[in-house]
Order: sequence, then C-alpha cells, then structure tokens
Amino acid sequence: MYEVIVVGGGHAGCEAALACARKGHKTLLVTGNINNIADMPCNPSIGGSAKGIVVREIDALGGEMGKNADKSLLQIKMLNSAKGPAVQSLRAQADKITYPKEMLKTLKNTSNLSIKEAMVEDLIIEDKKVKGIFLSDGEKINSKAVILTTGTYLKADILVGDTRTRQGPHGEKTSNFLSDKLREYGFNIIRLKTGTPQRIDKKTIDFSSTKIEEGDKIYHTFSFDMKPQYKIENQVPCHLIYTTEKTKKIILDNLNKSSMYGGLSDIKGVGPRYCPSIEDKIVRFKDKEKHQLFLEPESLYYDDIYIQGFSTSMPYDVQEKMVHSLPGLEHAKILKYAYAIEYDAIDAKQLKQSLETKIIENLFTAGQINGTSGYEEAACQGLMAGINASLKLEGKQPLILKRNEAYIGVLIDDLVTKGIIDPYRLLTSRAEYRLLLRSDNADLRLTDYGYQVGLISDARFKRFNDKKKKIKELEQLLKTTRITPTIKTNEYLKIIPTTPLKDGISLYDLLKRPEINFDHIEHFIKINYDDEIKEQIFINNKYAGYIVKANKEAAKMVDLDNKKIPDDIDYDKIHNLASEAKQKLNQIRPTSIGQALRISGVNPADISLIMIYLKKEYFYESK
Repeated sequence: MYEVIVVGGGHAGCEAALACARKGHKTLLVTGNINNIADMPCNPSIGGSAKGIVVREIDALGGEMGKNADKSLLQIKMLNSAKGPAVQSLRAQADKITYPKEMLKTLKNTSNLSIKEAMVEDLIIEDKKVKGIFLSDGEKINSKAVILTTGTYLKADILVGDTRTRQGPHGEKTSNFLSDKLREYGFNIIRLKTGTPQRIDKKTIDFSSTKIEEGDKIYHTFSFDMKPQYKIENQVPCHLIYTTEKTKKIILDNLNKSSMYGGLSDIKGVGPRYCPSIEDKIVRFKDKEKHQLFLEPESLYYDDIYIQGFSTSMPYDVQEKMVHSLPGLEHAKILKYAYAIEYDAIDAKQLKQSLETKIIENLFTAGQINGTSGYEEAACQGLMAGINASLKLEGKQPLILKRNEAYIGVLIDDLVTKGIIDPYRLLTSRAEYRLLLRSDNADLRLTDYGYQVGLISDARFKRFNDKKKKIKELEQLLKTTRITPTIKTNEYLKIIPTTPLKDGISLYDLLKRPEINFDHIEHFIKINYDDEIKEQIFINNKYAGYIVKANKEAAKMVDLDNKKIPDDIDYDKIHNLASEAKQKLNQIRPTSIGQALRISGVNPADISLIMIYLKKEYFYESK
C-alpha cells in the first residue's frame, strides 16, 4: 500500500515523486524504462525565455530541476541581458547523459521513494475515487492518490514521411490502453503532436562556416541554494547558421512527402504553434529568405550535435538533402533522423487549479498529458501536483499560485481556465504581471510557500530570511545616507556625467537617475553586500513606478479571485446569461469571479449577472 503512485518518470514525474516523498509520504514511481528517467528526447537544454524563470520558481519552491541543471550544464547564458529585467531569463545547454544520471541518483537516495519498471494499463476506481493502478501483467497496486505524468507515451506514433510506427521517442513500448480507459471514465481525449530534428556527427561539420555562440563570461546558477558547478572557460560553444534558398526549394519541392503535408492522411494531432517544424516555417513565412538554426552539443560523452529549429517529418532521403543544404553541413553525417510524434492528452479544462481532476477524486495529472510542451512546463506541473496530492492526503488546502505570484500560476490558470488547441508553451507575453515575475526575485516570491509546504529546510529558510534582512538594511542605508552639493561631489557627478547637485540628496534618490549605478554610489560609501542584494535594490529603485502600478493592477485581480463562487451554483438559473457563457461556465466550473472573467466567451456583462445572482441567492458579500 502506497500513499502516492506517480505514473511516468519524465520531468513531471520526477518532481511529483520527489515532492511527495520529501513530504513524508510513501511514494512509488512507475516508469516503463528506468533508463529513460528524466530523459531529454528533444533538445537537451533547460530554461529559455520565460522557461528559465520557471526553473528558478521550481527551485524556490523546493523542487529539483534547477539543482540538477546546475550539476550538468555545458553552457549557460542570460537571455535578453540587454533588455529590462522582466524578460531576462537563463538558458543552459545540459549534458544529455549527466542530467538523467544525476536525477536518478537523487531519486534513489530519497527516503520514502521506490521505483518500479512496469507499464500501467488501468486505474483502480471506486465511487469516483482513484484507489491505485493495474499493471499490464495484471498486478494491482493500491494507493490513496495517483499522479499521471505519462508525457508523450499515450498511444504514441512516430511519423516520418508516409510511415506511422506505434512507439515512443527511442523505440520503446507505448501505453496503448490507458487513454482509452480515461475516455471511458469521462475524460475528453485530444490528440497532439510535436517533433525533433536530426542529430549530426560533430566530426563531419565545417564549423568555419558558422558563427560561434559562447556562454556568458559571468557565473550563473538556476538554483538559489547552489554554488556554480562549472568553470567559465570550460563551457562548450554552440554555433549559429541559417537555412539557404536551396533548403527552402528542397522543402517546397517535397512538401507532399512530409507527414504533415500529405505524407499521411490520418494525422489528427495539432503541432506546437511556437516551436513549429521547418516545413511549417517555410509555408507560414514564405517571404522570409532564411531561418535561424543553432548547432548545439548534446553531451561531453559523445559527438552528437542537435540542429535547433530544424525539426521535420520528411522521409530520410529528403532529410539528407535538407541537411546538406545548410552552411557547414554539406558533408555532414546524420546519426539520427528527425521525426514527428503524435500522442494522446486530456482536456485540461477538466482539471482543478490544484491539478486534481474534476472527474476522479485524488487523481492528479501533470506535464504533456495536460497539453503542454517543454521540460520546464512539465516539471513545474509535476511539482505542484506532488505538493497538492500531499496536501490533500494531509487534509490541508491546496497550494494555488496566483498569476501575479509565479509563471507557474500563469501556466496552470491558462490550462484549466482557457484550455489548449496546440501544445502550450510559456512565453513572457502570457504573463500580464511579468515585471513582478522576474528571474532575480523568484526566491523572494515563492520560498515562503516552499517552506510552508515542507520542501525548504530550516537552514535554507534561515539563509533566505538573512537575504531579505540584508536587502532591507542596504535600502535603509541608502535612504539615510545623504550627500551635499560640494565642489568635489559635483565635479565627480559631471564626470559620470549627470546633473550636479543644487541641494542635498539621499544616495537612494541619486540611484534613481538613469545614468547612475552602484559603482557610482560606492564612490560615496563603501557597500559590503553581495551582488544579489544590490541587484534587488537596483531593480526596485529603477522600476519603482512600474512595480507600484503592476502591484495595483494585480491587487484588483486578486480581489476578484477572492470573490469565491459556490461549488453548487446552477448557471442555468441565472436569467439572461449568454448561452456561450453558460456552456463554458458549466464546463469549467470556475472557483472565483476572477477565474470566470478569464474564461474565453464569458463577458463582463455575464459577470455582472453572476454577481447579482450570488448576492440574491447566497447573500454573497466580498471578503
């Protein structure tokens, strides 16, 4: 008898299993192949735009992805470093061998956690509650909660040209029955699709025809609790190239051979809008002369190079021509051909914000089964599902992160409120309060939650509180230290250059000037604080007006989210409610006015009618 069973050992499954076990619950992780735990079947990178912030949020809550990435990175850089802090995000090239190896080691060394290699064929359901799982060999394993993190393995088909093969990314067995069982239990099953590009033998690439892309020359970590595990000078470079006119012609001449464009007539899966195949790029952007590609290393242990941005479902012979049309790859040897993969997922609108399903109690889902793409999106869902499954077993309220608190909150709210039509990818543009959801302050936003749920140790929490204390100390020091318009002071200010003083000013107010940074401030006062402390002061100072405005707007949203809607409300009894709104509200069953307002098809006029009805029928008052 286990308390929690996690089905699937990908990035969502690892975080879910670790969260439950670390919270003291006897946990079983069931995976089809133990060698594929924390596998990276596509690009072996962690982070990226918005995604890198999610990795830091996972770490701040007590998850593992950030630490594991820091242990295994080949190269790391801060994206958008020349832009504002709202869009800056870390991206690392991870080692495809080291990353899963380190994660498996962590899993094996975690108390309360067992790993079993098996295929799950069905769930044990009694009175609309999950009670465990059935394995393909007939074995029955009982549990109080189940978390499904099946990735792309539900009825997975590999698509190349006019061929369809029922197998997983590495030729493994797929789960051929579980999604049918979920459909029988009342879940809407949808079909999605993604893909991966070729892997090239490094020795056959002419890198003189490429532009080198180095890692940053300053140290970075995803984890707030780890020192850098690499040396700046030992980072492995990536390389930039572009498609050619020849590439474009080959693709257009052979478009009907692509699985997506005529090779197969029975494709139902919808591909990712923001990570399209090269065929999609060529067709959708016909006027564009060339498309950017990156040649990225997969591991220090072998020579495979990943062509980022070149995924395709073309037949092998066409792929050969496509690859050889690229600069530096004229004589390249393809070690592994590209393919598309089609798989089953569930309609995420059938989930609560805790990631528990609305149909079966104590059944949680996380990752690509919920319609997302990407390792980071999967991992954060796994962490939240693990936390909330554990909290439910403990008789506690779920942890629901708001849209102004975390990108994780944005992702989950988007999934369960709006649903998806193609694999969901996080973007900074999805977060309306992105200035509040920065990479630098993920710990300040979420570590308290991580400690409350029991995933942050006392020692780490003390270090965190010490950091907050130092931020306040430095802010107070700058606000209480004043300089006056002496000749010496004004001469220095002219050199910067900035406007000389006419009156006295605090160093904090001086720092507000666009041209002033901490190097200038330290001309007047010695500051014995770490860079991360100064960074918080700098950002809060420079963007104070924008941050205040964002917090005011977020407070309005929070107020609407605090206006709860009773579970037993009957929308059919609300007169004059638009039929589309009624349909969507009955389907999603929002828990608050704020969530209801974010549902596509529900308008402000509908919200007004709901509010009037609540006041009349439930004596509703805003708290």
